[in-house]
Amino acid sequence: MIEGVEIYYLKSIPDSRGRILHFMRKNSSMFEDFDIQEVYFSVIYPGAIKAWHRHKRMTLNYVVPIGNIKLVLYDGRADSKTAYDVQEIYLGENCPHQLVRIPPLIWNGYTTVDGKLSLVANITDFTHDPDEIERKDPNNFVSDDSIPYEWFTSNYG
Repeated sequence: MIEGVEIYYLKSIPDSRGRILHFMRKNSSMFEDFDIQEVYFSVIYPGAIKAWHRHKRMTLNYVVPIGNIKLVLYDGRADSKTAYDVQEIYLGENCPHQLVRIPPLIWNGYTTVDGKLSLVANITDFTHDPDEIERKDPNNFVSDDSIPYEWFTSNYG
């Protein structure tokens, strides 16, 4: 596990009509000291890759209520215990429902894994600021500072 990343299991209640997924309660231990500033949803189409990005100050809290994704994290922090490690986490309907908390400065991205559209929900502690985010091309393997991950051939799980 990459240093600072946290995984919380969420309660899902299925019945014959569908299901309820408990995403966030202000009085839950995972959010009682978290300063919620924004909640947003991101749709990802089959075959698309939403990567790479990292936030300078923002903490991310990803949940996938619809569909299934492979979330990939890369620790580019030279002073971290897990410096230069890659971690894959599968999230969505076919997994035990989880919330993944990603601290600032961790490169991350995701793709769908089952050929269907997926919905990613995120709770953050900062509102969107384009100057606070850094991006890299997910297919850039040439430069020395690129992330050592090939989206459709790697399996670090």
